[in-house]
Amino acid sequence: MSSGGGGRSAAERLAALTGRLTDRDRALFRLLHQHRVLTTPQLIDLTFPSRNAAEHRLAILHQLGVLDRFRPHHTPGSAPYHYVLGPLGAALLAAEADQDPAQLGYRRDRTLALAHSQRLAHLLGVNSFFCALARAARQDPAAALEVWWSEQRCSAQWGRLVHPDGYGRWREHHRRVDFFLEYDRASEAPHRLAGKLNGYLQLADASHISTPVLVWLPTPARETTIRHALTGTSFPVATATPHPNHSPAGPLWLPLNASGPRSRLIDLPQGW
Repeated sequence: MSSGGGGRSAAERLAALTGRLTDRDRALFRLLHQHRVLTTPQLIDLTFPSRNAAEHRLAILHQLGVLDRFRPHHTPGSAPYHYVLGPLGAALLAAEADQDPAQLGYRRDRTLALAHSQRLAHLLGVNSFFCALARAARQDPAAALEVWWSEQRCSAQWGRLVHPDGYGRWREHHRRVDFFLEYDRASEAPHRLAGKLNGYLQLADASHISTPVLVWLPTPARETTIRHALTGTSFPVATATPHPNHSPAGPLWLPLNASGPRSRLIDLPQGW
């Protein structure tokens, strides 16, 4: 990371940023604080009008020291830059909240260690799901991703009972659907995913709200396996796999109690 300021103190460097950061920059810092790591394509989905605009601005923010970045090994070709919150970005968010960066839970060594984490692919997959919804909303004035909670925030809220990979609220026109996301990479036994539904049932009993669980799967074969493992539950669950022509908001979802046709995300409550 560039020092961005020679021998100046962090406070001096922070003060020098006052007139150089936009509202979009600050929103980006908050996104990275909440969701830990986002790639250039994901940030384009969320906040930028084009790749050129994204690459230009992100390079400047990296040079200023508000963002850190890394590029994992990838075969074939090369991976996109992966952006995380930098020390000055954390200091800025802390200053806005009248806190110390440590109170945000920020540690640069831990943040950069994501580059080598076995959880990186899963985290990026979850973030890609929500970024795809955000992109779909930017293309449709009647739609919005109104809520996107990270795994950490979900754990803080409901961790005694459930540990979803994310929580969201999708709106189209005047209809809304809330959901928990279980993002599957075919790395765990199907019965373990089935076992998680007990926690969602307990949460529904405690809250009197049956928030549906969406299971996003890598392949149709894996979807068939998981649907078989989940057979018999009365809880609202729907499964889907990626499709090149549709975002997760599209007609990809199949409730457990249905055999077809597949539903758009916003239409799922009608099937329950």
